Amino acid sequence: MDRPFQKIAVIGQGYVGLPLALLFVNKGHTVYGVDVDPKKIEGLRQGVSYLPDVQDEELRWSLATERYHPTDRYEKVAEADAIIICVPTPLNASHSPDLTILEKAVVEIGKFLQKGQMVILESSTYPGTTREVLQPLLEKESGLTAGIDFHIGYSPERIDPGNKDYKVEQIPKIVSGLTATCVESAQALYSSVFDKVVRVSSPDVAELTKLLENSHRLINISFMNEIAAICDKMNIDVWEVIEAAQTKPFGFTAYYPGPGIGGHCIPVDPLYLQWKAQKFGTESKFIQLSDEINRSIPSYIMNRVKAILAKQSAPEHASILLYGVAYKKDINDVRESPALDLIHLLAEAEFSVSYHDPFIPEIQVNGQRYTSVEIDEDTLRSADCVIIFTDHSVIPLDQIIAHAPLVFDTRNATAGVQDKHHVYRMGAGK
Repeated sequence: MDRPFQKIAVIGQGYVGLPLALLFVNKGHTVYGVDVDPKKIEGLRQGVSYLPDVQDEELRWSLATERYHPTDRYEKVAEADAIIICVPTPLNASHSPDLTILEKAVVEIGKFLQKGQMVILESSTYPGTTREVLQPLLEKESGLTAGIDFHIGYSPERIDPGNKDYKVEQIPKIVSGLTATCVESAQALYSSVFDKVVRVSSPDVAELTKLLENSHRLINISFMNEIAAICDKMNIDVWEVIEAAQTKPFGFTAYYPGPGIGGHCIPVDPLYLQWKAQKFGTESKFIQLSDEINRSIPSYIMNRVKAILAKQSAPEHASILLYGVAYKKDINDVRESPALDLIHLLAEAEFSVSYHDPFIPEIQVNGQRYTSVEIDEDTLRSADCVIIFTDHSVIPLDQIIAHAPLVFDTRNATAGVQDKHHVYRMGAGK
């Protein structure tokens, strides 16, 4: 059943799939980058990247090798030796797992599945998905048997958009398989591109590993946001407290408060675990509480800003300018960004709301279209308050401080600014 892994099909050319596809190309593989969005595929074919982490030059080099083939045709998976699935696994309206996109992709793959191929799921999901969803759908559509006619495994993606410290291949790769032979094949595939591959005993272990990593971050960051709110009441600077605490060489790991946790992973993955746990008659109270705290932060920010504006006798329908709406710095991703909830709350409270983000020219909030405004002296002076939501590396901090009548900083970007009574930092007690 084994076959050499020369041709790879990567399903989904998003924040995970595109960097992974280009990594395989860089290591000498031929890659079919499959995505159902024809506009995205056309842009990739033209050598135009839509991700800050992927430069146009890198994309054009990959195309020039004639080993990278962006396509919206699932038929190409029949030519691949391995198929890696990197499609979104979001939450539905009730905050439960929504595998619709994944299931559609797996059905399409199953139509063209060949004997001897390797199929690996990388999308974040609940324990059991590989066995309970991926395997039966592939077997039904293909008429083949997993573990006998084709390999199947799970390897959680660990890409961190905007992280300049670690290249994709430097992050250890967790691999698993339905059978011992499957995991051996998965290890052989990823060892060709990753510096370190870590085998675990089952897909369930690998699936839960990813959920544990992000639940750990959700819980700790939410806790720090709770501490920041306490510090505001006590007139204590939470940032100074954290800095002092981390001088202890053991027993303390620094996490930092902020305007709420966004992105496709940290606020979503723990709820996949919570949903699955409830199927077993149990739950995580830590995850439940952390999710509640995280969702409350936009409201907390709005109320803090309202209170500060009231002290300064600002107009009733004050003008609020957000600097940044991306969920983290130096990326163009607004998935699950608390900025969208904050804008909705501010607009609902009849504030005049605008935003600037150098990476995101346009957003939709509850059906209303917002376009990024230019940052200049007039724009800053005309705003009653500038909220620093995302601390992009290119933030014109000096300009904001010099010209904005009021600044509310959710990221501690203004740390060290002295004698500026119009600058407030979240969790700083002012």
